Amino acid sequence: MSETHPILIRLGQGLNQVIVGQSSLIQQLLVALLAGGHVILEGVPGTGKTLLVKVLAQLIQGNFRRIQLTPDVLPSDITGTNIFDLNSRNFTLKKGPIFTEVLLADEINRTPPKTQAALLEAMEEMQVTLDGESLPLPDLFWVIATQNPLEFEGTYPLPEAQLDRFLFKLVVDYPDQAAEKQMLLNRQAGFSARRLDISRLKPIATVADILQARQAVKEVKVSEAIVDYLLALVRISRQYPDLTLGASPRAAGAWLQTSQALAWLAGRDFVTPDDVKAVASPLLRHRLILKPEAMLDGLQMDAVIASVINQVPVPR
Repeated sequence: MSETHPILIRLGQGLNQVIVGQSSLIQQLLVALLAGGHVILEGVPGTGKTLLVKVLAQLIQGNFRRIQLTPDVLPSDITGTNIFDLNSRNFTLKKGPIFTEVLLADEINRTPPKTQAALLEAMEEMQVTLDGESLPLPDLFWVIATQNPLEFEGTYPLPEAQLDRFLFKLVVDYPDQAAEKQMLLNRQAGFSARRLDISRLKPIATVADILQARQAVKEVKVSEAIVDYLLALVRISRQYPDLTLGASPRAAGAWLQTSQALAWLAGRDFVTPDDVKAVASPLLRHRLILKPEAMLDGLQMDAVIASVINQVPVPR
């Protein structure tokens, strides 16, 4: 097992100390970080989405920038632009917030498609093109976008082709009763997320550690039986009667990669069918599309994903 493995375990423990009652979400976020894939965080306000990302960036010593996306945000507000300097009579590049390692794109569905496309192009190509010049982004470049599931007025939902570029869609749910009680006790004792000085949190890992761990994840063994099992799940999703769109080839590759990341995080150097099943919901819930009649019947996407998994025999 790689020497970075205990560092990632401590990173998860550190996040759980600050973000109470979201252990499953934190594990899935670490899997996405190890797999090098961008994430959508969907949840109602007040569930700690922004705090989670800020704390994670601090604990890995990554450069962090946040963009509050609104209908009037332009692509150049994200990527940057060349500005003419009257004194030197030359153009000077002013880089936008996208030139960072951890980027929080708050309420991505509130900004118009042109601005969404500028952000998603950088996510796919790992570079930004300004006036014909291609500028590389940092090796760790990681986008975490948030959206509110309850507000639809004045929003621009991401099209399916763009959603497919996000590795995971993670649903930030309410904490359970015990965790929420602990949150209230913490607040009574003086803890306040608003007054929390993120910069004073002691770092646990470095960006170099994360990049090294990503290389270790790629060495996790995947048997041919597991590959066949995963492909069977993909094919079933494309033929499922309640779906109009199944898993794409990009989704299949991401499914394999995230299964490796979960196995590595669990301390194993091989992938099991349980790893494949565990990452299915966050990987597929934003990629599959229900038929209109299935939506009218109130069918839930996670239930469909569970049904797809149940239709394929587990390899022995």
